Amino acid sequence: MQTQTSPTHPTEVPIPHWTVGDVTVHRIDEIALPPATGPWLLPAATPDVLAEHHWLRPDFADDAGVPHLDSHTFALTVGTLRVLVDTGIGNGKTRANPAWHDLRTDYLQRLTDAGFPPDSVDLVVLTHLHTDHVGWNTRKVEGTWRPTFPNARYVTSRVEREFWAGHDMDEPRRQMFRDSVDPVEDAGLLDLVDVPAEGAEVAPGVRLVPTPGHTPGHIAVQVSSRGASALITGDLLHHPVQLPHPHIGSCVDIDPEQSEATRRDLLASLVGTETLLLGTHFPDPTSGRVVSHGDGDAYRLAPVPPTRAKS
Repeated sequence: MQTQTSPTHPTEVPIPHWTVGDVTVHRIDEIALPPATGPWLLPAATPDVLAEHHWLRPDFADDAGVPHLDSHTFALTVGTLRVLVDTGIGNGKTRANPAWHDLRTDYLQRLTDAGFPPDSVDLVVLTHLHTDHVGWNTRKVEGTWRPTFPNARYVTSRVEREFWAGHDMDEPRRQMFRDSVDPVEDAGLLDLVDVPAEGAEVAPGVRLVPTPGHTPGHIAVQVSSRGASALITGDLLHHPVQLPHPHIGSCVDIDPEQSEATRRDLLASLVGTETLLLGTHFPDPTSGRVVSHGDGDAYRLAPVPPTRAKS
């Protein structure tokens, strides 16, 4: 397999961010996922379906009807706290998916450029324990996988961790746990959070919201400050085409029916509000507001581009 690289990211490159009250949410790019990802991940998002929605082009799909998807994470400044939401794919890891295998990206430099050097991170929120959301939990030091953020608490849903503890995992997933989850647990840095229906606050204005279906313990992350709000999707949504077509699910949803029901409920709660929807796999501009689109429970994303400030 070939090693995938990303271009250098000098400090003068603008860091995309949004302001939510007193909270700043930075997007830390890792890689653009290859074109084959969309048709594999969202098989019902066919070129004909994508062609129905002109607003998806050119940012979210190309003229041939191929959806664009990214791997990035979000880094929040919450007062004096530095919070990460998900940690992407990671570098140098053995992965069954060729697009994720043995990456060599400059993600950590980008994170540092945004004001989040690894030792400064206080909290890492994991929306779920899938390979492309936990990879930078660790990095290899002297041949051993060690926590990338040694001064942080890593948190995820108790339901999520307990599900995988009892799951008959295949070898690629066991490998992911060995290199990206187990070292964090062994270091005593992983906290399991009970997430009731009303959510659980893990930092001022940062609330975990239960959004099951993609995985049993999947959570979204709600950010609230001074009357403003945003919601980080995790894999509740992979692509904006799921707003007008919430029945479109991922091929790796563990409970597709629950995933669709969760998606519909969430979109219905956001439509017409000022809450920013921040897609964990949405390409640039990544964020927008949910607005009505046609009849019934069909919606679209009205993009809200990030501010781009030099670090």
